[in-house]
Amino acid sequence: MLDLRPVGYVIGLLVMMLGMAMLLPLLVDLAEARGHWPAFLQSALITSLVGGLVALACSNGVKEGLSIQQTFLLTTGVWLALPLFGALPFMFGETELRFVDAFFEAMSGLTTTGSTVISGLDDLPKGLLLWRGLMQWIGGVGIIVVAMVFLPELRVGGMQIFRAEGFDTMGKILPRATAIASQISYIYVGITLACAMSYMLLGMNAFDASVHSMTTVATGGFANYDASFGVFSGPIEYAASFFMVLAALPFVRYVQLLNGNQFAVWRDAQVRGFLMTIAVLVVICAAVLALAQDRAFEPAFRRALFNIISIVSGTGYASADYMLWGSFLVSLFFFAGLIGGCAGSTACSVKIFRYQLLFASIKTQIKRIHSPNGIFSPRYEGRAVGEDVLSSVMSFFVFFVVTLGVLAVALSLTGLDMITALSGASAALANIGPGLGPEIGPAGNYGGLNDPAKWLLAIGMLIGRLELLAVYAILTVGFWRG
Repeated sequence: MLDLRPVGYVIGLLVMMLGMAMLLPLLVDLAEARGHWPAFLQSALITSLVGGLVALACSNGVKEGLSIQQTFLLTTGVWLALPLFGALPFMFGETELRFVDAFFEAMSGLTTTGSTVISGLDDLPKGLLLWRGLMQWIGGVGIIVVAMVFLPELRVGGMQIFRAEGFDTMGKILPRATAIASQISYIYVGITLACAMSYMLLGMNAFDASVHSMTTVATGGFANYDASFGVFSGPIEYAASFFMVLAALPFVRYVQLLNGNQFAVWRDAQVRGFLMTIAVLVVICAAVLALAQDRAFEPAFRRALFNIISIVSGTGYASADYMLWGSFLVSLFFFAGLIGGCAGSTACSVKIFRYQLLFASIKTQIKRIHSPNGIFSPRYEGRAVGEDVLSSVMSFFVFFVVTLGVLAVALSLTGLDMITALSGASAALANIGPGLGPEIGPAGNYGGLNDPAKWLLAIGMLIGRLELLAVYAILTVGFWRG
C-alpha cells in the first residue's frame, strides 16, 4: 500500500513555512498603519497551525528517499496545497475575494503565471501587494528545484536528458533537493537583490523595486499597478529585460559558473537557442513598429525588446497594449508565448530544448530518407539522444497540443468567445499571464470571467507549471496499482 506519510510530512512543512512567510507582509501592513494586518495574522495562524499539525502527524513515516509514486504525488500536492492557503489573505483582507477568485490569484502567483482577477491594484494595502510578489518569488525558486531534481528523475517531457547534470545521490530525492536548493538559493537571492538595486537606481521607490524585482526574477509578472509595467518607461525597461533573460537561463549553469567554469552558460545549447530566438523576434517586432507603423526607432526597439522578452520568458509584464500594434504582431505574441525559456530556470511554457530536440529529430529523419542505408541518430550538445528522451519529448508535444485544444473548447463552452478561450487556455497552460482580446489582454484582467472558466484556467496553470505529465500520471489506474 502506498505510504502517504512522507508526502504529507513535506507538504505540511512547506505549508507551515508559507504561513511564516505571511509575517513579512503583516509587518509591512503594521508599518503602513491602514489596519490591514489582522488579515495576515489570521491567515498566518491558520496556515502555520494546519501545516504544523500535518507534518507532526506524518513525521513517523519520514525516510531518506521517496518512491516514484510518492515523488509524483509530492510535486502535484505541493502546488495544490500552497495555493489553498496562499488564498487566505485575499479572502480575509481588503480585497475580500470569493474563494474561486482568491484561489485563482494564489495559483497564478505560486505557478508564476501572472494572471490576475484584481482591479484597483494601485490602491491596495502594501501588504497584499507584497504578498502577491512574495508568492511568485517563492514559486519561482520552487519550480527551479522541481525542474532540476524531480522532473528529470520522473523522466517527464524529456527532462531526463539533464539527469547527468545532477548533484550526486541519484535516487535519494529529498537530500538531493536540499543540496541543490541551498546552492540555488544564494544565486536566486543575489540576482533578486541586484535587480532591486537596479530598479531603485533607475527611479523606482524601494517598495516597488522590492516587489517588482521578486516578480521579475520569478518571471511571474505580478505588478503593483493596473497598468502593469506601463507606469515605468525609459532605461528601466532595459534593466527589466536584462533580468528577465537572466531568470530564464538554467540556474545550474550559474552554479557551474561560480565553481570556476567560466564558459558554462554560453556552451549550453539552450542558452544560445534562447538568445537567438529573442533576437530574431525583437528585430521583427521593432522593424514592424518602426517602419510599418512609423514610430521612432529607440522607443520601438525598447518596447519590442521588453514585451517580447516578457512573453517568451513567461513573465507577462506589459509596458504597452500590444493589442493595438496590429494583427501581425498580435499573432507573433501569441506564438512567442508558446516558446518559453530554458529548462532549470523560472521560465515556463514548452521550453527551448524541446524544440531543439524536435528539430534534431526531424533533421535525422530527413537524412534517413535521403540515405536509407546510413546510420543517423539525433544529437544534442554533441551527444546522441536516446529514443526514450525523444519519445518523452514527442509525448509532451502531443499532450500539450491536445490539452490546449481541450481547455480552449471547455472555456468556450462556458460562454467565452473563441479568441478569449484560446488565448486564455494558452496563457494558463504556458503560464504566460495576459491573453488576447479586450477582456484578458494586456490592458485587462481575468476578473470578469465566469467561475467555471476561472476554475478551468487555475487547473490549466497547475498542469502547465508541472509539465503536464507529472499531473496526468497520477490520474491513471496503473499509477495507483504500481
